[in-house]
Amino acid sequence: MIREIAGGILLLCVLVAGCVSEQPVAKGTTLELTSSPSGAEIYLDNQYRGTTPSTITDIEPGTHTLEYRLKDYVSWKKTITVNAGQASYFAALGAAGSSAPVPAEVVLVTTAPQASIAVKTSREQMIIGESIDFSGSCTGCDTIVLTIYGPGVYTNGVIIGDVKTSSLNSWTYTWSPGTKLLSGTYTVVASSSTGAVSDRKSFSVIGNGVVSVTPSSYAVNRGDTVTFSGQCSTGAKNVQLVMFGPGQIGSGITLGTFAVGGDNTWSYKYKLDNALPTGQYTVYVSDVPKTNTGSAQFTVGFAS
Repeated sequence: MIREIAGGILLLCVLVAGCVSEQPVAKGTTLELTSSPSGAEIYLDNQYRGTTPSTITDIEPGTHTLEYRLKDYVSWKKTITVNAGQASYFAALGAAGSSAPVPAEVVLVTTAPQASIAVKTSREQMIIGESIDFSGSCTGCDTIVLTIYGPGVYTNGVIIGDVKTSSLNSWTYTWSPGTKLLSGTYTVVASSSTGAVSDRKSFSVIGNGVVSVTPSSYAVNRGDTVTFSGQCSTGAKNVQLVMFGPGQIGSGITLGTFAVGGDNTWSYKYKLDNALPTGQYTVYVSDVPKTNTGSAQFTVGFAS
């Protein structure tokens, strides 16, 4: 009976211990510990941690008690405060009974975590008049400086703001430049306040330009080939062409999406179907996305 009771108590203890066990707390401080002479026993928070020289990792940042003990030498003990990163401690131990013992001293060198920064944009393409969000992270810095480079007044860079990072090393900023922005390619540069680290991201701005279309002939016959061409200076990479006309063409047909060249021009050759009704047609062109449009009219079936 006594054995059964003892066994039950032992099992209960095991189960309770298993229930209250916790996952290790994330730590991040490394201590480099040395002494003169070497071979001193290391006690961190009254726990033996080896002899000098030694490296102890995964120490929780905060206040700790560090002690060196060595036979025939005066022990050295100090309350230390460490931060995340790496700290080095050295102590010169005085000989026991010496008339002029070497004073104990400590040299602390703390290395902060290596700084890094990242930036991203909420979109790759921004329409003039809208806003865009910049966000990212920064390790080892508490303030981000944002600079915009691009056409016009942004050619040499314009600082648009200083942003504080959160406790999680993240940051965000909304840029609303208004409607006077020029179209083109822009780059946002995020840098630490000291300029030690930086990152950049490019995006395009579209709008405030001209979109036009011109047919190669204003009077054509069914079966002919007509060339539509024009300008697109809104910064868009593509234009879309839609044609309206009599009969079944009244609701419009999309002729396609076409690339804009480096000189802001575009062109498309279209062969008219032999079954197209005669009459007046209108072709509309818009940039992608639709920030501006242009149009032109021509007739089918009345060419001389």
